[in-house]
Amino acid sequence: MSILVDQHTRLVVQGLTGREGGFHAGQMAAYGTKIVAGVTPGRGGELGLDGTVPVFDTVREAVEKTGANTSCIFVPAAGAADAIAEAAASGIKTIFCITEGIPVHDMVGALAIVQQHGARLIGPNCPGATTPGVNGLGAKIGIIPASIHLPGDVGVVSRSGTLTYEAVQSMTDAGIGQSTCLGIGGDPIIGTTFRDALELFAADSATRALVLIGEIGGSAEEEAAAWAGEHLKHLPRVAFIAGRAAPEGRRMGHAGAIVSGASGRAIDKIAALEAAGFKVAASPTELPRLLIEAGYTKR
Repeated sequence: MSILVDQHTRLVVQGLTGREGGFHAGQMAAYGTKIVAGVTPGRGGELGLDGTVPVFDTVREAVEKTGANTSCIFVPAAGAADAIAEAAASGIKTIFCITEGIPVHDMVGALAIVQQHGARLIGPNCPGATTPGVNGLGAKIGIIPASIHLPGDVGVVSRSGTLTYEAVQSMTDAGIGQSTCLGIGGDPIIGTTFRDALELFAADSATRALVLIGEIGGSAEEEAAAWAGEHLKHLPRVAFIAGRAAPEGRRMGHAGAIVSGASGRAIDKIAALEAAGFKVAASPTELPRLLIEAGYTKR
């Protein structure tokens, strides 16, 4: 099993005909993701992805003609919020937005429309998600490298793309596979939080352990820890928090990764996670060892 992305995913790529959208769509298709449509206004009627995928002018038409149920957005920041809103209003229930640099004001409106239509947004400024599979039966959405994954039963959720890759590669090297790897994004306003992701993993019977990768800024990790302490006592769980040495008031990489006063400090996040039963690593490379120490056994 898995969360959010699997063999039932029917993907529409918004921005398929662009350089980034076209490149990563090819990588997704090669991994096994079913890409059924692309959307680029004014390019309807064309064929993308080496002539294999129809392109439509609107998401609504793509949904009506292909049964798409998931979207991946590679639209430039100026139009990305509108692309999110269009996907939700067109009946797409799972929306991944890879775009970074979307203005906060734009995201407030887009997220309200997502919620109004009962959809789920992952991102923006996220790497996507991968559910590893065997013999081409996996599925991935976004920009996460396919080669780092190993099919397994450990769920991974992270704010950081590159730290995700390092952690997953360390797990794979140690023979520890993943059920789904999910990047939720590091912007101040995102659609799916750590707690949301943990709830999804908790409902997945095939996920037997959890890895959470957070960073300074905000309180999402503390909120997830409080929920996990009550509801995830049956699962081995480990974590890593980036930015321990970050100076106050300086943004570190992501727009949401900033310490202001006593808010968002790494020390507080680590304390909350440890109180909730997480073993917290000093480096992503320690995560495989800590999983074993937390009680996880490889199958």
